[in-house]
Order: sequence, then C-alpha cells, then structure tokens
Amino acid sequence: QVQLAELWGGWVQAGGSLRVSCAASGLPPSSYAMGWLRQALVKELHFVAAISKSGGSTSYADYVKGRFNISRDNAKNTLYLQMNSLKPEDTDVYYCAADNAPKAPPWKVVTTISEYDYWGQGTQVTVSS
Repeated sequence: QVQLAELWGGWVQAGGSLRVSCAASGLPPSSYAMGWLRQALVKELHFVAAISKSGGSTSYADYVKGRFNISRDNAKNTLYLQMNSLKPEDTDVYYCAADNAPKAPPWKVVTTISEYDYWGQGTQVTVSS
C-alpha cells in the first residue's frame, strides 16, 4: 500500500522560512518522480515544484523560482520542500504527490498534475503579513 504523509507545515511570518517534508512508503524510490502541489480551500490545485527519481532534475513554478527548493533523500524515502522568503500569498495546503512510472527515465520531472498517481493528505502552510 502506497502512503504519502506530509509533515511540518505551520505558521510563519512573511519573509520567513519553512521546510515541509513528505515520508513515502510502499514504493521503491527508484520507481517514482515526485512533486509538491498546493490548493486553497475549494479552489483548484496548482503545481509548485517537481523532482526526478534520481533527484538530479527539478522544475519549479515561476512564482516560487529562487525562493523554494525541492529535494529528496531516497535512502530515507523522504521528499522535502524548503520555502524561503515566504509571502502571505503562499498560504495554502501543500500536498506531496508521486508518479509511479518505473519505466520512465530517471531524469524525468512531472509538472502535469494529472500525471500523479498518489497524494498525501496535505499540510497547511500559513504566512502572516
């Protein structure tokens, strides 16, 4: 059974930093690319960042480039999102997601939300002004 569990969301003042993590189980890290998505209450999902199976390739939404950094530790089966210079508009529920594609090349990143197969339960990030 595949499970993704986000941890360490929370509250921070504008300009501050926060790191959220996602513990994965049920899938070998070599078989899936991962990403972070965000969603406000009853609004659509938005892509934030993605990372390849190997961790060597990444992609970011324009509005987080230079501020957020996605990384993964395959030995720990954990995904991270380091968020710096946070703004009130970054407030949202953040979800980690996994694309189970064992035959995909190790450098592929997934930026299309519909390609993700598994989701976590989400973690709230609140940035106050």
